[in-house]
Amino acid sequence: MPTPRPHRPSRKPARKPTEGARRVVPKAVPKATTVRLQAELLAGLVLLQRILKKPMNRMINEAVRSYVERQSSDVEAELQQVLERVKAYRRSDPGYKRLWAEFVDAEARHGKDDPVEGRIKSAGPVQAKVRDILSR
Repeated sequence: MPTPRPHRPSRKPARKPTEGARRVVPKAVPKATTVRLQAELLAGLVLLQRILKKPMNRMINEAVRSYVERQSSDVEAELQQVLERVKAYRRSDPGYKRLWAEFVDAEARHGKDDPVEGRIKSAGPVQAKVRDILSR
């Protein structure tokens, strides 16, 4: 049976900041993470580590940082293109008048045969009573 740990008082209570005092933001502590690398990637890292005489952790951080920056830039460019297309569409159809007209036409053409529209089935006595109460 494990023995209970003795109660230790917590750290000093946090002081309230005084008026006009600047808040100090602590530096982020690196988080340990488990990553599964393919054998050939690990062999390449070990080789580079020996040649460059750099810690493997630093090389991995540099590689991930480069990847995140490159991907972020690509995603930003793609989102910018999407935004430009949306803006162009809004300029071409202000108030979405053409869009609404197409929607109304499609509903008029296909609405009567739309299985999603649903139909009320004949109700049993309990359902009929509930519907009657709800419709009041």
